Amino acid sequence: MNKKRVIASVVFLILAFLVYLQYREWHSFDWKTFWSQTRHINWLRVARGVGLIYVAYVMRAIRWKIFLKPVRPEAKAMDLVSPTLIGFTGLAVLGRAGEPIRPFLIARRLKLTLSSQLAVWAVERIFDIGAFTLLLAMAVFREGGMESIPEPGWYTDLQRGVLILIGFVLGVVVAAVVIHRKGEAVARWVEKEFGHLSANLGHRIAQWVREFGAGLNTIHGPLSFVWLTLASVGMWYVIALAYKEVTHSYGVASLEIPLLQILILMGSSMVGSMLQLPAVGGGSQLATIRTLSSLFSVPPELAASCGILLWLVTFAAVVPVGLLLAHRERLSLRKLSVESHRAEEAEMGAPPAG
Repeated sequence: MNKKRVIASVVFLILAFLVYLQYREWHSFDWKTFWSQTRHINWLRVARGVGLIYVAYVMRAIRWKIFLKPVRPEAKAMDLVSPTLIGFTGLAVLGRAGEPIRPFLIARRLKLTLSSQLAVWAVERIFDIGAFTLLLAMAVFREGGMESIPEPGWYTDLQRGVLILIGFVLGVVVAAVVIHRKGEAVARWVEKEFGHLSANLGHRIAQWVREFGAGLNTIHGPLSFVWLTLASVGMWYVIALAYKEVTHSYGVASLEIPLLQILILMGSSMVGSMLQLPAVGGGSQLATIRTLSSLFSVPPELAASCGILLWLVTFAAVVPVGLLLAHRERLSLRKLSVESHRAEEAEMGAPPAG
């Protein structure tokens, strides 16, 4: 059994255990009530939510164009929309194995190295985490922003959690600044310290440090940083609006969640997405359902229905268009995943796995 199958098996067992715990907690769960919830959904609002998610994908493409300006100033944002949609489709269908597809397609289309685009992808994650943390902090610490939460006892824990997240983001920013200024020295130190454990491990980490440092060079000045920040914050705000459209589509008081509090729901979904199975998800839905039922006092059947619908809109809705674009360009997601991982291994200077 290879490493990917072991990881998938572990994730499956963890998710199965979480489902079992949820089942034991919901002794009175009524499946008839669960299915009846869909009859009252305002599908126009759901469609608007899907539209907002696609706007967010376009904003991701625009942000990547800003990253590319130092090396490909002629690149157009619309040329990056297709790789973005196909890449996120690969992530939805294949799970974590599909993550390199987006940078791989962009690198191939613009004749750049995969490692350079993986570096951009890593820097992009920093902006994602930073932008979401900024919005979440504004929501949690804004006076009166959390007054209507049905479970006010959670507020202190939320504040602590956000402070920890802010500390983590600041730590990542400090590490990024150090790598940007002293990247080669950090890489040599890593090779020296980890080389005695495994020469290949030390080399891989050092190579990642070098590539990440190169990726930071895509932030070409204060103005570029401002545009990247605005694009990131704007994108996550649009995603929050999509969440709001879905929760409010049910037309029930318990799901009329204010926009500021929607960010808490998004955060739980992001944490849950760390445990995902290809095509079916799992962790994201469970975390969302748990947050809806425990923090917002949403009835179990309604929380389950809304949690699944949120996952379909915010994560899986890209799949039909992504598959259509992949078919039009005669691309296979599975082959792209294999090729991207092989290219990554080759550029990292290690023999390809498998």
